Amino acid sequence: MSTESTKQNEATEAAEEEALLEDASASRPVDAEGDRASAAQPPTPEELQLELAAARTDAESLRDQALRVRAEMENLRRRHAVELEKAHKYALDSFVRELLQVRDSLELGHDAALAEGADIAKLREGTELTLKLLGDVMDRFGVAPVDPIEQPFDPEFHQAMTMQPRSDLPPNTVVAVMQKGYTLNGRLVRPALVIVSQQAS
Repeated sequence: MSTESTKQNEATEAAEEEALLEDASASRPVDAEGDRASAAQPPTPEELQLELAAARTDAESLRDQALRVRAEMENLRRRHAVELEKAHKYALDSFVRELLQVRDSLELGHDAALAEGADIAKLREGTELTLKLLGDVMDRFGVAPVDPIEQPFDPEFHQAMTMQPRSDLPPNTVVAVMQKGYTLNGRLVRPALVIVSQQAS
């Protein structure tokens, strides 16, 4: 075999080997993630220590926030309890302020009645003014009288003390009020003590 023929055969074999290598490379699936994963190294102890320190810092921050919220809620509860106690304790403050002027008026009338040569007409006038003042105060605070004269008897607001035969009024009608009743914003505080009519025999 000639030298030229030998060279030609070697070149052909080399080309065939190169083609086979290219085919094998093309037929092998490319797994980039797998390559990267295999190339990735496990974290070092220093990196783990840093991550642990960061996690501890976050946990401490969350704990501080939770403690602050708890303290704020406790302070809010205490403030609410104090305000509620004050509201109960001083709920009648405005009513008492208004009532003081009625007492002042009564004291003035009492002193005038004790004075020598007291004028009955002026005392009566002062008493009427004091009663009107008291009525105005009660109206402002929702206190209303129950005075059911000649009205049908209502057991929710009236308390019958006795019966009286009457031919001029229907049965179960309030004939007289022995003591007025009172309501507070529509709720009964004290029933009216009344005499009720019954059919005359």
